[in-house]
Amino acid sequence: MTGRRVEADALLSADAVAAGHGDVQVCAPVTLRVPPGHAVALVGPNGAGKSTVLQTLVGLLPPLAGAVRFGADPVDERQASFRRAVAQVLDDEAFFPSLTAREHLLLTARGHGTTDPDATVAAELDLFGLTERADALPTALSSGQRRRLALAAAFVRPARLLVLDEPERRLDTDMRRALAARLARDRDGGLALLLASHDAELVAAVADDVLLIAEDECRWVDPAAAADAVTGHPPP
Repeated sequence: MTGRRVEADALLSADAVAAGHGDVQVCAPVTLRVPPGHAVALVGPNGAGKSTVLQTLVGLLPPLAGAVRFGADPVDERQASFRRAVAQVLDDEAFFPSLTAREHLLLTARGHGTTDPDATVAAELDLFGLTERADALPTALSSGQRRRLALAAAFVRPARLLVLDEPERRLDTDMRRALAARLARDRDGGLALLLASHDAELVAAVADDVLLIAEDECRWVDPAAAADAVTGHPPP
């Protein structure tokens, strides 16, 4: 199954979407489908426009052209129903400055109606190697720990779609592999996943479809050959 062939059951869909800032388009138009239990990876060199595309697909930026839909409705980031269904970790890492790592995760979990939030938060702190730093404020965490906290916040809450921008950033090799295995399990459990990544191993482990973002044309590449696209040497 590929995102290009799935139509009726797509959770997130984009049709000829032009992404950019102001009136400046950053890449060729994007068309994709992300159904439940499916992972789509955006790859390409730095500056290709992957982050801008993700921000457009989740409604943080308006599309310059084309349409983005979540289910049957246009994407509207202001809608509570959309925010309940979509978890995201993008470029920004917004934390409550006066809350500890544990308190931040508990607030997120309880706000989204997580069953047994205390146990869920404890499990995610352990999985992301943050248990010993759980009572530290975000300002006291290293950049890598803050990245792990941002990722943990996406997992302590229920979601139908998870959107990640370079989730491997500032993670060591073991944590990258653990994250890839976690994402693959959650995808197999029905989670829809959209991510941008420069990590060939993570893309190979998680993605069902791989879209190469470029200025002249955004095109699908074989996931088996995606490593070349991730490292900047796309197949012909």
